[in-house]
Amino acid sequence: MQPSNHRRKTRRDPVPPTVIPDPAAPDRRRRSNDLTTAPIPQLIRRITIPVSIGLFFNTMYNVVDTYFGGLISTTALAAMSLSLPVFFIIISIGSGIATGATALIGNALGGENPGTARRFAFQGIAFGVLISVALAFIGKASAPLLFRLLGADEAYLSICLTYMDILFNGTVFFILIQMLNAVLNAVGNTRIYRNFLIAGFFLNVLLDPWFIFGGWGVPAMGVAGIALATVLVQVTGCVYLGIHVRRTGLLDGGTIRELLPRAAPFAEIARHGFPAGLNILTIAIGVFVITYFISGFGQTAVAAYGVGMRVEQILLLPAIGLNTATLTLIAQNHGARRFDRIRETLRKCLTYGTVTASCGGITLFLLAERFMTLFSKDPDVVAVGTTYLKIEALVLTAYVILFVCVAALQGIKQPMFAVVIGLFRQIVAPFAVFYTLTRIQDVGLLGIWWGICAITWTAAAIAFVYARRRIDAIMPE
Repeated sequence: MQPSNHRRKTRRDPVPPTVIPDPAAPDRRRRSNDLTTAPIPQLIRRITIPVSIGLFFNTMYNVVDTYFGGLISTTALAAMSLSLPVFFIIISIGSGIATGATALIGNALGGENPGTARRFAFQGIAFGVLISVALAFIGKASAPLLFRLLGADEAYLSICLTYMDILFNGTVFFILIQMLNAVLNAVGNTRIYRNFLIAGFFLNVLLDPWFIFGGWGVPAMGVAGIALATVLVQVTGCVYLGIHVRRTGLLDGGTIRELLPRAAPFAEIARHGFPAGLNILTIAIGVFVITYFISGFGQTAVAAYGVGMRVEQILLLPAIGLNTATLTLIAQNHGARRFDRIRETLRKCLTYGTVTASCGGITLFLLAERFMTLFSKDPDVVAVGTTYLKIEALVLTAYVILFVCVAALQGIKQPMFAVVIGLFRQIVAPFAVFYTLTRIQDVGLLGIWWGICAITWTAAAIAFVYARRRIDAIMPE
């Protein structure tokens, strides 16, 4: 970025606390760090609601892709579902780095160290760009082998590779947008990303059919059109979020030289971000493991699982919003040494999450079949997906407990638990349970669905106990 006209701040300057743009006047900045002083319930609502609304539209964005994929063919729909764990690897690493940057920036702001916060913001962006280049290269080289392991061949494999090659080319935009949002999350501003996700949804609704079926000078591209539309939306989001990151004031006094890679900030971001990234990466690997076992039951089962995941994601949106609120509030209050507010944040987020997840579970159980018929007219796909969703309705509360407790530990700079529980929940336990139930006991798909339920609840119970103990341990005597 270009040098600012503002003079560089020193430690003797008045400390600019967390800056949240005034909705009525975006260019004026509020200078009160109320994330460490305002009532916790109020702050949870202020952070969670915009995140949840934004992610609702992000999920609906994916739902639109799934809908149009189903219009192309069942094979196209299955190919997109098969591509999910591969693409999720990119998202997981970017999200992990962003989580680490958010925690470090939030702790610096809570501790009234704006220069440190600015340095981590710049270096987080630079780190994300470098990582994206490596991921694109590795992804293109390994994708054919991964898809073959999942049972794709001939036309099925060709569609998977066509779809993913375009997404790999846009990797830098997927990760850059997460790094920009990390800065906004650290200052408690979740509205901007929400606005982008809403606008991105409507833009995708226009671009998907245009690129898939062609017209107005654009050739019909089929599945490739869905991928291209996704990349173009991310490019637009990078520009929009970049403008608003500059407006936060956090980068004031910075120069283009602060984007140059530096070993110490990279190492610190990696130390806090890679455990979070590995946690999310284990989710990608976990989806890979699940898809591997499901693939043995044919394309119909893979397509049903892909559709079911999209439906499930909609009902998990409040949990993801609470995850962001937990991380932001606990990181800031940990930096400010407001330990009483850390405990209250965890308690309130778990309470709100349990209530919303219970309501979502009831809705999912009662309307499972209707949800499935929105995306597929294939009766076999609908039947398999309905069974999956009814069992998943029992798991939503477990996801909330797990997400909130892991975010709380990340906020107090104890990220390694996320890796351990992720390895257990996504890889070790699923492989053992699924193999036993499907290959030895021959329970079939039901063994996979019930296995997911049992493993998730076990992980949630472990996370709850561990988080409570670690937070109690940092409380002053």
